Amino acid sequence: MNKFKNFILDVDGVFTDGKFYYTENGKIMKRFGDADNDALSLLDNRMHIEMITGDKRGFQISKKRIQDDMGYPINLVSTFQRLDWIAERFNLDETIYMGDGIYDPIVFNSVGFSIAPANAFYNTKKYAKYVTNSKGGEGAVAEAVIYILKNFLNTEFDILKLNFEHGSGIWKKH
Repeated sequence: MNKFKNFILDVDGVFTDGKFYYTENGKIMKRFGDADNDALSLLDNRMHIEMITGDKRGFQISKKRIQDDMGYPINLVSTFQRLDWIAERFNLDETIYMGDGIYDPIVFNSVGFSIAPANAFYNTKKYAKYVTNSKGGEGAVAEAVIYILKNFLNTEFDILKLNFEHGSGIWKKH
């Protein structure tokens, strides 16, 4: 039986390439990957999925993609408050956390399982239990989903055998 019930993901550097695009008017955009939403739909009925970001100035950009477009909850949580925030809401032993930042090892050290994208901060990758081959914004979340399916949900991922009877991602059949 799967002990993991929650998949909590940082947004910037995990769903995105981690770069912020600025003009003289401030932050204007973030670059998100294309495969991550469809992959997350494979976990929808199996785990609670929630996103967090510490990016106050870019929160509306992240919210547009994560909550409005993808349909997942997103919360603005300081990097220094993440562990407390997660512990107040979820059983840490039942939680998988995916992050890339310099302070994410603090969370990695306390959750049941930790994942970092290939382009995470070098020291952060040392603390992750799994490091993806893919970079943030380039399929790291999709790769993490496949890893979770195979290793914790006893589901062999074979794209040719997937059942799309109900659709996938935003392409849900009604």
